[in-house]
Amino acid sequence: GLLSVIQRLKGSPEQELRIVLLGLDNAGKTTLLKRLASEEVSTITPTQGFNVKSVHSHGFKLNVWDIGGQRSIRPYWRKYLGSTDLLIYVIDSADQKRFEETGQELAELTEEESLMGVPLLVFANKQDLVTAVPAAEIAEGLSLHTYRDREWQIQACSALSGEGVQDGMNWISSQIMNRKK
Repeated sequence: GLLSVIQRLKGSPEQELRIVLLGLDNAGKTTLLKRLASEEVSTITPTQGFNVKSVHSHGFKLNVWDIGGQRSIRPYWRKYLGSTDLLIYVIDSADQKRFEETGQELAELTEEESLMGVPLLVFANKQDLVTAVPAAEIAEGLSLHTYRDREWQIQACSALSGEGVQDGMNWISSQIMNRKK
């Protein structure tokens, strides 16, 4: 199983992967990144530009690029997409007014040549809020089922509490293992 593959890899040098973490402003990208890095998540300020963190998971070094989601920054996203091994897209599940906007941004991203075939993990964040839309409904609204050129997964989570975050990381690990075969 997965555990034995990971254990075999432990003997080999740690492999590095480039992950780009995108989503609209206030979706919870930085909170998610801090959660992945086991850092304090109680005080988060909006990202101006980008944050880069190396996260060690399942014997891999994941270089995660968290790029700001403000409208003025989004045109620059494309500059960071080269050599991306995996795209994580974060959605504020409770901000229904912005679903159309976030869906449009995601659709444009997945059309980028540099992301062709790159696995996509969508974190349906803020599931701890009463107004959060379930991940399955978000997947339907984003038409994720029409993505045929890549593996994709939607994962309900709360970056604040950490719930669901590890499940997303497990999916990333399974993608890495499948590509190594």
